[in-house]
Amino acid sequence: MHKVLRGEDVVRIDRDVHLVSGSNTNWVIVKDGDSCTLIDTGYPADHDTLLASLDAVGLAPDAVTAILVTHAHNDHIGSAERLRLAHGVPVVMHHEEVPHARRDYLDQVSVAQVLAQAWRPGVIPWAVHALRAGGTAHVPVRVARTFPDTGPLDLPGAPVPIHTPGHTQGHCAYHLPGSGILVTGDALVTAHPTSRLSGPQLLPDMFHTDRSRALDALDAVESVDADVIAPGHGPVHHGSPREAVAQARAHAGT
Repeated sequence: MHKVLRGEDVVRIDRDVHLVSGSNTNWVIVKDGDSCTLIDTGYPADHDTLLASLDAVGLAPDAVTAILVTHAHNDHIGSAERLRLAHGVPVVMHHEEVPHARRDYLDQVSVAQVLAQAWRPGVIPWAVHALRAGGTAHVPVRVARTFPDTGPLDLPGAPVPIHTPGHTQGHCAYHLPGSGILVTGDALVTAHPTSRLSGPQLLPDMFHTDRSRALDALDAVESVDADVIAPGHGPVHHGSPREAVAQARAHAGT
């Protein structure tokens, strides 16, 4: 199963930056001429859609300079290992996320936790989709690279990592200073099938390794100089991170 890519699924945020809506998860393509940085890769079943999205912006898989990972949940690294093996694309992430990506351990919402929330609107349809899309598949990234603790990366878009732990230990957002875009992964989203909210928000509590740290991580997000937020779930948000974080905290009751 994979989602057929439609024109409206590829949103051009900036001249060289596109947010792609896969099946309930987004990834971001940051072009630089005939190469790109790919931030996240969707579910395992999104592989064909991912390749179609690269083609839609004029790129082949071997044009991907690196895959930057926000975090190693299956709906964000579903095609990372396949691209690494098939096209030699390095997979890059925060050093604290590497053992999680290798699947030394799995820091992801459990079936039991989902079942405990099954009474909530949207949870069962989301869970069925997640299972069909490979949400419980074994897709480790067997070889991952890490980046320096500070400063922009030598990749298309010169992304600047921002450690935002809480959703997972090594979760990172990525700032694209030249475009004024902040790619937030699951540190800050704008919608989710299991949430009745719209606009900037935290994911429901069951998805976070440590909700308290996820709330604290918003401190690092709100000070970023950007005017567009590209989240891991939900549509692009136009506005400052400070304003978006204020909305998220209000929804969270803090």
